Amino acid sequence: MFTRKQKHILLKFFSLFSVVRGYNILIIVIAQYLTSVYIFAHDKPAKKVLLDFNLLMLVLASASVVAAGYIINNFYDSEKDLINRPNKSMLDKLVSQNTKLSFYFVLNFSAIVMASYVSFNPVLFFSAYIFAIWFYSHKLKKRPVVGNIVSALLTIAPFFAIFIYYKNFDTVIFVHASFLFLVIAIRELTKDLENMKGDLALNYRTVSVVYGEQTSKKMITILIGLTLIPLYLLINRFQIGHMNYYFYGAVTLLIIFLFLLWNSTTKTHYVILHNILKVIIVAGVFSILLIDVDLVLKRIL
Repeated sequence: MFTRKQKHILLKFFSLFSVVRGYNILIIVIAQYLTSVYIFAHDKPAKKVLLDFNLLMLVLASASVVAAGYIINNFYDSEKDLINRPNKSMLDKLVSQNTKLSFYFVLNFSAIVMASYVSFNPVLFFSAYIFAIWFYSHKLKKRPVVGNIVSALLTIAPFFAIFIYYKNFDTVIFVHASFLFLVIAIRELTKDLENMKGDLALNYRTVSVVYGEQTSKKMITILIGLTLIPLYLLINRFQIGHMNYYFYGAVTLLIIFLFLLWNSTTKTHYVILHNILKVIIVAGVFSILLIDVDLVLKRIL
């Protein structure tokens, strides 16, 4: 049995884990390693990539900056989250704002130190990334369209750090990135629809608040149409192994998403839509393994 003190410490741990979205950080770390092995450095032995200390430093620096980003975002959105996510907000409040801010600075400082082990360029990149996240949370998040675009760009930025490290300029990488960017942009607009109540109460000028639900749905529909371009190219123009099955599945889910979108009117509906997009993104991370099934089998056997 846990003592009261142990329970309190455990609750604070879960609170901090909730604030930094630990599950998202784990997915990002896995995604960076998989993209390194199968896309960015596909011509190098998998073992050499996985044991690359510089790559480890870049991945840990990315994880630290993203975690810090979630903290500063939580700091600025605490009132809005209390309306939109009351249960999560109560858990997050178990850790004081001062403690959160202390972790924020520690994580960012740690990221710069880890980046410095690689070279000066990653230090510049992560310094700019830290500032961009703060500026987005402080200023840009409440601006329609601009806030959505910047948020989507910040989400894929950790992969840009790996891209710079390996200096791989294959066209397929940009096509993969464009698909991911579009799906994340769709998610951002869907989150706006999901969080309209809190956004309205605190005067967040999101697309759904300023232009209305119908305009948001039309924009999402256009973005889904645009995803068909990278999807077509990835399936028909590039060698992606069995990952094409994932993209066929993604098309199916996006069609279902579109049908549900135009029949959605409540927060619960939009939460379901948001979860569909999460499935597409997370499944996309693990489907990278399908690019080279033989490599996976060799590592297992």
